[in-house]
Amino acid sequence: MRKHRLVGFLPGILLLFSACAPVGPHYRRPEAPLPPAYKGETPPGSDWKTASPSDELPKGRWWEIFNDRQLNELEGQIDVSNENLKAATAQLDQARAALRANRAGFMPVVSGGGTISETRQSDNRPIGHANYTDYSLPFTFSYEADVFGRVRHSIEQSRVLVQADAADLETLRLSLHGELALDYLQLRGLDTEKRLLDSTVQAYDKALELTQNRFDGGLASQADVAQARTQVEATRAQALDVTVQRAALEQAVGTLVGKPATEFTIAPLPFDAEPPSVPAGVPSDLLERRPDIAAAERRIAAANEQIGLARTAFFPTFALTAPFGMESGSLLSWLAGPSAFAAIGPSTVLTLFDSGRRHAISQQSQAAYEQASANYQQTVLQAFQDVETNLAALRVLEQEAEIQDGAVRSAEQSLDLAMNRYKGGLTNYLSVITAQSIALSNQRTAIQILSRRMTASVLLVKALGGGWKASSLPAN
Repeated sequence: MRKHRLVGFLPGILLLFSACAPVGPHYRRPEAPLPPAYKGETPPGSDWKTASPSDELPKGRWWEIFNDRQLNELEGQIDVSNENLKAATAQLDQARAALRANRAGFMPVVSGGGTISETRQSDNRPIGHANYTDYSLPFTFSYEADVFGRVRHSIEQSRVLVQADAADLETLRLSLHGELALDYLQLRGLDTEKRLLDSTVQAYDKALELTQNRFDGGLASQADVAQARTQVEATRAQALDVTVQRAALEQAVGTLVGKPATEFTIAPLPFDAEPPSVPAGVPSDLLERRPDIAAAERRIAAANEQIGLARTAFFPTFALTAPFGMESGSLLSWLAGPSAFAAIGPSTVLTLFDSGRRHAISQQSQAAYEQASANYQQTVLQAFQDVETNLAALRVLEQEAEIQDGAVRSAEQSLDLAMNRYKGGLTNYLSVITAQSIALSNQRTAIQILSRRMTASVLLVKALGGGWKASSLPAN
């Protein structure tokens, strides 16, 4: 009776041991260098500051701040059709499956099978011989008590790796949406340049017609006509060059949304709005808004669990096994009550000597933790660099745009004066061509600055995490 009672208490004893605290270091999120404010937001000696509206970036759909319907439609296709995003999603599914597999370590394992064997022994066997048939249906119940936390460390490591992969997925998603926005807005910048060049060609055609009429009337030279025609053809060639660049961007957008380049087109549409205001927030929020920072931090936690997992190798493992089943020499009595067999008993295993293997693995785990910590710190530093770079770019480009607009107005005024003087016979056509070239160059520069401001806005949104929050990571 005492033996039976002891056997009955064994599962409870093992479960009690499993409740012990696991060995290994307690994880604490590492400290990161946090500046009090963004330097590029309010530079010394300047009253410039990015607008800070009360609304934050749209959660997930940050590109809507550009108020472009076609951009919104294209961005919506990435989550459905982009192949790189599908691959990253499949990787996250693998991590979740691995977590479920590790969680199964908390539960017992029951295995079984059946065998039928016919045995014939040698008649010359020194200690008797026998011929018999054996019908066996064995099962084994086994359970490892997680006394020192090996299973718990494995589960926690898998859990934080799922979170890291989820953050990696969001990093890729943010990158793809950002790349699409960059390509699209650059394409719109080229559309704006193309419209300028086309209208300029029309204006130059009229100037060529005027010069030809003046030549026919004996008021202009053949050289004036040739110069005017050269100006028209050179500008038309510039318009064609813009078309080539636009085609490359259009094909890049098609690939991002999972469409063959031969079947994908975007209708031309010039810019009709200024760059949006992007709220930068405070630097401390950046740690929660960047998915790459979240992924790096979760990998530190995973490395910390690996240290604990390596330390459990220095402790014994405890298990409870219970083989049971049916065995008989006759098929008719195989499944009868007297054919049953059963046993139960605990076991423990402790490695006594391994030539320093466990110590080496423990040191390797510690080095991996330090590597993950360094990667995290570098990711944080890079994040602040990204924000500061694009804040400074937006500030400088806004000032540059104001100056360039003044240059455009002056160049257009100079062109009008030169054309009027030419019509009045006060100067030759060379002064008109010079004024035309200066005006066109300044107009194109103004458009390119606007395009750069648009792309800098996208890059700033990416640097700020695109409205993402670390709280959206899977908790379980």
